[in-house]
Amino acid sequence: MIDAPVPLSAPEAPAALPVRPRTGRFLVLGVVFVCAACGLVYELELVALASYLIGDSVTQASVVLSVMVFAMGIGSLLAKRLRCRAAVGFGLMEAALALVGGASALVLYATFAWLGGARYVLVGFSLAIGVLIGAEIPLLMTLIQRVARRGEGRDTSGDVADLFAADYVGALAGGLAFPFLLLPLCGQLTGALLTGAVNTVAGGALVLWLFRRELTRRERCLLVVANTVVLALLATATVLVGDFERAVRRAVYGEGVRVAVQTDVQEIVVTSGPDGRLDVFLDGRLRVSGRDQHRYHEALVHPAMRGRHARVVILGGGDGLAAREVLRYPDVESLTVVELDPDLVGLARDDPALSALNGGAHRDPRLRVETADAFTWLRYEGQGRRPYDVVISDLPDPGITPSTKLYSQEFFGLASRVLASGGRMAVHAGPLATRPRVYWTVDATLRAAGLRTRPYRTTGRLSGFVGGPDRDPGTAVAPHDWGFVLAARDARPGLGLAADAPRLRSLTPAVLRAGERSAQEARVPGAVASTLVHPRYAH
Repeated sequence: MIDAPVPLSAPEAPAALPVRPRTGRFLVLGVVFVCAACGLVYELELVALASYLIGDSVTQASVVLSVMVFAMGIGSLLAKRLRCRAAVGFGLMEAALALVGGASALVLYATFAWLGGARYVLVGFSLAIGVLIGAEIPLLMTLIQRVARRGEGRDTSGDVADLFAADYVGALAGGLAFPFLLLPLCGQLTGALLTGAVNTVAGGALVLWLFRRELTRRERCLLVVANTVVLALLATATVLVGDFERAVRRAVYGEGVRVAVQTDVQEIVVTSGPDGRLDVFLDGRLRVSGRDQHRYHEALVHPAMRGRHARVVILGGGDGLAAREVLRYPDVESLTVVELDPDLVGLARDDPALSALNGGAHRDPRLRVETADAFTWLRYEGQGRRPYDVVISDLPDPGITPSTKLYSQEFFGLASRVLASGGRMAVHAGPLATRPRVYWTVDATLRAAGLRTRPYRTTGRLSGFVGGPDRDPGTAVAPHDWGFVLAARDARPGLGLAADAPRLRSLTPAVLRAGERSAQEARVPGAVASTLVHPRYAH
């Protein structure tokens, strides 16, 4: 227990410092810098986890940041009660913040994996971390003013500016360290734990050394025990983080996880069922189902191949499955795959099971991979090349916030400019059954970009999420369909199969006609085009 707050003795006679006042001031500002960096890492960690585990990054970032800023105000008010015992109060606050912030990622992952959701836990952590961060500045202000009183005749009017400057620069360092250092080198879980350890060491060392003469013996013992326990817990969690990650993956994906890798772009998990079926999950979403992936890729690729198809470009599709279908046409001269994640391409090329599923597409000499964002590639690289006969957009669902720009009028306008005369573009437009407005917004956006469209759909047994906004993790994924739009610049494209189409497992002209009729029956009137300035895709 902390000794009951008592009024400070006369400010002109504070306890002596173990260092010169100028040195003590710099030490306090250095701890302000470190604590600000750690605090911003906690905030960014919550935003990243919320976007990944729950989805809809704009909404989740807004919730986390607004709740946290509100809680910081509450923390600032509560800190007034601790100003009389600012040193011990700050030391205990930092120990608590280090434990809560460092363990936040572990607890959120565990909640998502075993309890089926993380929304309320996310809000709880945002509140708790916000309150603790908000209490830092008032307490640090009190401490730096105490240090300033040791300097004879020193003007303390600039202390507020110096403290906030150190806070803002520290926030900059934390904001840059999170995406460029912590995530690539440590990952989300270890990065949060390491940040917590730095946080508790900085806060505890400042109080126990610089202000030790202001502490009672009981307070010193309390701070030593608190910081030792926090460091021990964080260190233990760091040692066990590998086992924890494997347990989470088993809870979410089942026992058959073959490959699990966090790339600079996304998390890739490849699973294999008892029947040998291969499934590929990207950021928790089932992207490839070995059971019926042929239904999706045949419907995406082959209608667009009706006509000249010597030069083809696939936007996305690093798994090589759409490329497999394109390369079944012997008269394809060149195929360009524009994929943002080189690790997905490497896995699709080198993993024996995934390479077998895509027919070794990445080893075909006609295929060339361009590692780039599809929008950027179309804007800068694609415009200067020979036009393509076929453009295939094999990108994530338009309802996912990071994909919004890849389904904008500007994006489709750029894509139409790389089409040769008489060329066709096939677009994966998301599930028509569950998100019809999103699907028809894609169609409206293509038409706004000057393209003629032919909507159609095909059914599949598996698709969608392992977990996410509307599903519990680990449950069977609900069957639904895939929606597509075939588009052309010069005239409305015909919907059918090429005369030289290879033998297909599920797609026939009759299936295409039925898919077109079914899509029209589900038409949503009044859909408006989506642009970069005014994105209209929403769940």
